[in-house]
Parts: sequence; C-alpha cells; structure tokens
Amino acid sequence: MVTDRHAHTMTHTGADAVRHYEQALDSLLFFREEAAAQVEAVLGAAPRSAMGHVFRAYLGLLGTEEKDAAAAATAFEAYRRDVPVAGLSPRERMHVEAASTWLGGDMHGAGRLLAELVVAHPRDALALAVGHQIDFFTGDAVLLRDRIGGALNAWDREDPHFGLLQGMYAFGLEEAGHYTLAEGVGLEAVERNPRDVWGIHAVVHAYEMQGRHEDGIRYLDARADDWSTGNYLNVHNWWHYALYLLETGRTDKVLAVYDAALHHEGSGGAAMELLDAASLLWRLHLAGADTGGRWPALADAWARRDDGAYYAFNDAHAVMAYVGADRVFDAERLIRDREAWLRDAGPGRPGHSNVPMTAEIGLPVCRALVAYGQRRYADAVGLLLPLRHRFQTFGGSHAQRDALQRTLVEAALHAGRHDLARTLLSERINLRARCPYNQDAWARLARGTR
Repeated sequence: MVTDRHAHTMTHTGADAVRHYEQALDSLLFFREEAAAQVEAVLGAAPRSAMGHVFRAYLGLLGTEEKDAAAAATAFEAYRRDVPVAGLSPRERMHVEAASTWLGGDMHGAGRLLAELVVAHPRDALALAVGHQIDFFTGDAVLLRDRIGGALNAWDREDPHFGLLQGMYAFGLEEAGHYTLAEGVGLEAVERNPRDVWGIHAVVHAYEMQGRHEDGIRYLDARADDWSTGNYLNVHNWWHYALYLLETGRTDKVLAVYDAALHHEGSGGAAMELLDAASLLWRLHLAGADTGGRWPALADAWARRDDGAYYAFNDAHAVMAYVGADRVFDAERLIRDREAWLRDAGPGRPGHSNVPMTAEIGLPVCRALVAYGQRRYADAVGLLLPLRHRFQTFGGSHAQRDALQRTLVEAALHAGRHDLARTLLSERINLRARCPYNQDAWARLARGTR
C-alpha cells in the first residue's frame, strides 16, 4: 500500500502521484503558486486519488473566493459520486467529510473535524495547515495556538516540515497574546526555512502588537529577498510593511508601497489582496491623509468582483472602498443584498458559518462604516461599541481588525464622546504604549476636552 512520507495511507494514489502530492504540500506550506499545478499532476497520475481530490477542494476554499469555492464544490461532488468513501482509510474519510462540510458553508464544522483528525494523526501536515487557516478565517486565537501546539510534540524536530509548523505556531502564539514567545518561535522557524513567509508574517505580527514598528521595518528589510516576491503572501506582508511606515509618519512611502505592491493596474483582484488595500487606505482616511484619488480604482476593483454573500470579512472591506470612493449607493446596495440573503437563509441554514458572521458582525460593521463616511459619528459609535469585543468572530487577525477599533475611537472623538474615547484610548495605551497612533489620539482628546 502506498503511503506519504509520514506513513499515511494514500488510497488510489500511486508512487508518482504521491511524489506530486508531497510537492504540492511543500508549495502550500511555503505559499507558492505551484501548489495548484502539483495537485492537478496528482490527479493526472491518479484520477481517483482521495487526497488529490481533497487537496484540490481545499485550494478552492483557502482563497475565500466564492466562485472558486463553487467550482471546487462541483468537482468534489462529482468525485464523491464516483468513488465510494467506504474504500478509503479512516483518515481520508475524515478529510473528505471536512472538505464537504466546508464546501457546504460550515467552516467551523470543518475546523472541528480536522481537529479530531489530528488527534489521531498529528503528523498530517495538510490537516494542520488547512485547520490553521480556518482558525484564522474564523478569528479563533486559542485554536490558532492550540491546534498546532497540540501536535508539535509528535513531530521529529529534524522533519523538513517541523520548522513550517513552528511558523504556524508562532502566529497562533501572537494572536493569543504571547508576543515574546511568538517572536522567538517565529525567528527559529525562519532560521530553519528562510522562505517561510508565514513564519516571517508571525514575527511581523509580534512586532506590530508590541508597537515595535522600527524593529519590524528592519526585519522585513533584512529578509526582503525571502518574502517580497514569488508567493501568495507577499502582498499581505507588504501591507504590514506599509502599516509600520504609517505608524512612523512616512505617509509618502506608505502610498508608494500601496502603488507598487498592494493595488495597481496589474493587480489580479483577489479578495485577500483587495482587503489589504482597502484596510490601508481606510487607515489613511481615518488619519485625514490625502490618498491622492486612489479610492475610485479600488472601488471599481471590488465592484468587478460582483461577490455574493460568502465571507462577511470581505464584505466589510468592500464597503470601506465604496465609502472611501464616495460611492455610498454601492455600499448600501451591498448591505441590502446581504440583508435579503439573511432573510432567505433564515433558520433553514444551520451550520452555515457566514450566516452568524454576517448577521451579528458583518452587517453592523458595514452600516457603521457607512455612518462614519456620512459623518454620522454617533451612529457609528452606537453600531460598533457593542461589537468591539466580538469583532474576532467574523475573522481576521488583531492587526487587521484594528482598523475597526480605530474607527470606533475616531467616531467617539468626532462625536464628542470624550469619556468613551478616554476609556478606549486608555485600554490601547496600556497595551501598546509605544504605538504612535495611540499617543496622537490621546493628545487630540486632551486638546478637545480643554
């Protein structure tokens, strides 16, 4: 019986297909574009390969792209009709169930299945990597940490994938608030694999959350050849670089990074890249900076996507772009579309993760962004304040969601809610005293209350 490098059974998968599977897994863990081509090579060599079809389904889901997910669902349903699961190993059956569950809209359920899988098979790197991304998409900091931490001791430290798991673990540690430990684990991961862009990303997050912006710039500069091109995460890491520049007051360089890396005529229009672009411009908008007419092109890019209700976190960033471009009609149309989708979904969509994400967080956030853009600051406060400790439930990282926290602070300042602004800023300053934004906002509050 053919197995992968960690002795997992690979049903209906010959040795040549397994070789392509291992290459696809390496590419996925390094965020390289070759992953999709290698998965197709698996299926070319072994058309009934269970793990080949599972892998292709996961790739269709990991980009949070509605159309890719729909295509993946169609292909996976055809596979399931053709290949009975009874002939698969227990691990493969769990993967098939997890993929089917996520394709059906239940990210949380898929994450739980993959967590069960790695209890029995802790060296299944695909299950760990996909589960880790689900934890990111659902904003679950504890699982980001513990899903990987719970498997690490089953791995040989000399295994080629061990360092890549450390990179994942470092990100989980950072999101769970263990910044010093996250930095150390992340640095070790990158020493093992200099092109571990997720490990680099984890270190960058640790610096961000400690307000160590100059350290972050130096680190990214020193590693630029390893992260800045040739991988799916390079735009996101450029976004982090731009955040550091913004905090250190170099707005001109922020816009140069935006134009060169985040959004330009050659950008592909992927949701994950557009949301980074929207998030950066929105921070500049909150700061009252001149964005030089960049909003309309970004709003056009979001409009071209014509997304349905698929992932509420993306919706919020589309609304940022529409509001920034003074296209409130488009923002309100998206909101009405999601309201209608929720009415149609109703109680008949149990287990569909985007239903509560949209109803409880996504729509109130979108309405608040519109209110802020219309200078209805008290309304924005009223919408965001009840959610500020729950933003994580519709996904993203602390750094990404900070755009919403800052919107609340700015809305409170503009609305004259000085006691609330003082409380919010006191929380922020006592967590990140070195953050220039916090200090600037505190100074503005002091001037406004004299």
